[in-house]
Amino acid sequence: MPTPLISVVDDDASVRAATENLLKSRGYIAQIFASAEELLRSPQLNETSCVITDVQMSAMSGLELLAEMRTRGYDAPFIFITAFPNDRVRASALGAGAIGFLAKPFAGRALIECLDTALNAYDGRGGI
Repeated sequence: MPTPLISVVDDDASVRAATENLLKSRGYIAQIFASAEELLRSPQLNETSCVITDVQMSAMSGLELLAEMRTRGYDAPFIFITAFPNDRVRASALGAGAIGFLAKPFAGRALIECLDTALNAYDGRGGI
């Protein structure tokens, strides 16, 4: 099985860098994006095995990104991260099909556990 490509979308550069470092230290291939629009323009979009995205971003939110990807036919699992967790946002994210929902700052182990769950679920569906 090839190494999964994980796409990280967050408008906070320090979160992108920390998440990328964590993923690479665990052997994943990570590509990082400062916005949802950047990911949607990526030539590797169809190779993405999981999306880790901030909920709140300036132009397009993480929830809007999930909806757009589903509209385009991409079924990669999503893990949402947010600095402003509340029950309404959590319910919206999970109701939209997110595998995980983590409040910033989150433990690296928690993210890796969510990622493992997401990749196992995605692999079980056979990918895109």
